Amino acid sequence: MSYELSQRFHFDAAHTLLREIDADSSKRIHGHTYWGEVLLRGEPDAATGMVTDLGLVRREIERLRGELDHAFLDELPGLGIPTLENLCRFILERLRPALPAVSAVRVWRDSTGDGCTLRPTERSER
Repeated sequence: MSYELSQRFHFDAAHTLLREIDADSSKRIHGHTYWGEVLLRGEPDAATGMVTDLGLVRREIERLRGELDHAFLDELPGLGIPTLENLCRFILERLRPALPAVSAVRVWRDSTGDGCTLRPTERSER
């Protein structure tokens, strides 16, 4: 059997975005409350009964939130264009070294109904 744990978090951040639709409002600096979810897949360890200690997961997410919360995403090193897709990739890349069981990352904005899920494949992990 394989289990999947999840941990949700949020952060507030500002950005700009060059778009064809809603272009005027997107190119101005504006902000969102973003929600994130990290999923970790595996089998429970025989000694602990856990796939991953959720305390470790929360600690790593809190470190990541320090980079994202109240940031101007356009200037965040390693993010690139501040899209939902790039936020998913950025979160995966930041968490994967300490949390190798990460199986998916989801980022969404309740206020707009937009969201993105990244499920890394063997090919994208190389």
